[in-house]
Amino acid sequence: MKTDQGLLGDSPYKAYVTKLDLFNRFAEPELRQLLAGLSLKEDSHVLDAGCGTGLMTTWLADLAPAGLALGVDLSTGHLRHARSRLAASPSLHFLQADMTRLPLAVGPFDLIWSSNAINHLHDPVAGVRALTAKLRPGGRLVLGQSAFLPDMFFAWDARLEKEVMLACRQYYRDKYGLEERDTTAARNLFGWMRRAGLKNITTQTIVIERTAPLSEPDQHYFVEGVFQGYWAHRVQPYLTETDWRTLEALCDPASPQFCLNRPDFHHIQTFSIVIGRV
Repeated sequence: MKTDQGLLGDSPYKAYVTKLDLFNRFAEPELRQLLAGLSLKEDSHVLDAGCGTGLMTTWLADLAPAGLALGVDLSTGHLRHARSRLAASPSLHFLQADMTRLPLAVGPFDLIWSSNAINHLHDPVAGVRALTAKLRPGGRLVLGQSAFLPDMFFAWDARLEKEVMLACRQYYRDKYGLEERDTTAARNLFGWMRRAGLKNITTQTIVIERTAPLSEPDQHYFVEGVFQGYWAHRVQPYLTETDWRTLEALCDPASPQFCLNRPDFHHIQTFSIVIGRV
């Protein structure tokens, strides 16, 4: 399988199964509502491009039980996990492939969904065009992306929150040898679609919001998916000693300052979709 390593290090050998599942389970109510709003016909043929562990592909299969829901991902680890879901629906299938170089026999599709994936490509406009080529006339391409707007974790300390977000982004830029402009362009899914020649482009942004007291699954997401999975010691070198110690206490379930136990904990993040037609 011919492929080049992605902008953020994606390759057949890289997987982040836990992070993907934690986020999708956390945001499942809102994401399922978004998918339902796409009004798929029961016999629709749908592609989930960059399907990760395949959880959202199963939700698409639920909406098209008499059609086809195909999940495609580059990662061997992701696909191994995704294929464990195959019993969930007879319309569900998975394929390991580079979503920008799909086999000729794949498609066409009534709808292509791609979430938090296009921004991993070196040339996202070319990626949009490659996916568009797999649509039926009148078909829709739906690109989803988290966090066009800044997330809120510490409603009581905007300064610390900003420093942590900047530190996290700098860590990933340093890790992959990127400049700031290489990652900030992800905000322009709308522009990428226009440049790729799609028509009747529409956008929708939803808010994923959680307040204290949190459910156990939500706590699980914040601790394992964010505090340990994204922040932790990755951000320590980019923070002052005082800010690191404050953050460490806020994110430690054993600490009296643990933020998720605070009665004023209030989290906000956004998820946007951009829809275009051929």
